[in-house]
Amino acid sequence: MKKFRIFLGYLTLILIAISMLYPFFAMISLSFVDNNEIFAHAGRIFHQNLTLNNYKNVFTEIPIALYFFNSLVVATITTIGQVIFAALAGYAFARLNFKYKNALFLLILITMLIPPQVNIIPLFFLMRELHLIDTYQALILPALFGGFGIFLMRQYFLSLPKDLEEAAKIDGCNLFQTFFKIALPLALPTVATLAIFTFVTTWNSFMWPLIVTNSENMRTLPVGLAIYKGSFRELTLWGNLLACSVICTVPVIGVFLLGKKYFISDILQGGVKE
Repeated sequence: MKKFRIFLGYLTLILIAISMLYPFFAMISLSFVDNNEIFAHAGRIFHQNLTLNNYKNVFTEIPIALYFFNSLVVATITTIGQVIFAALAGYAFARLNFKYKNALFLLILITMLIPPQVNIIPLFFLMRELHLIDTYQALILPALFGGFGIFLMRQYFLSLPKDLEEAAKIDGCNLFQTFFKIALPLALPTVATLAIFTFVTTWNSFMWPLIVTNSENMRTLPVGLAIYKGSFRELTLWGNLLACSVICTVPVIGVFLLGKKYFISDILQGGVKE
């Protein structure tokens, strides 16, 4: 009976994995199929007549390399900035004692409950008053500070034994040395988790870049691809769109693979009780 339950559990996991991975591999395989034959090959993973025409069409019809570069710049800077600010603020809330600390942290938690759509119009007017519309600053600045990152880092720093930091202070380390040499290295799994979530969220962001960008030179990949899809008049070139989708997923997969070790480590640490 026990073996049957184990077998049933593995079978369930395999079926779930197949249901999630099949659309992804179907997207990749169909991106190499000619537009005229896509529906004839729909549902298949392996095909005989493969072509790179869809990718050639994408790179010749739209400046996808520019869109890719803009998205990469915005996502990278936003990720680095948010990780830095969240780590510093989280450590301050976890270890420092200052006036209204709990009230400020509660205020940060409340901001997490506000739907992002509510802030779009005020942020747009602010960016316009600062003359930052259609610039990298407008795409990056609003996403640099997030309550989720501060909350995540604070909770991790609270779980660290204070003995380590006290030992560092005895050895002559000041506050910043203790943070950078003791606390931050131990928090790498949580930092990696925050970085992955921030990068993926920023990379996939559509509404805000659509609102604050006017020129083609500043468009990010999701916005550029949406406009490209809207340019089709009578016949939608699904092969081209699938090729665009594959290009979009490459950085996200790359970031996850780079941080997978720390990401899984953070999950395991959260599931183990001492």
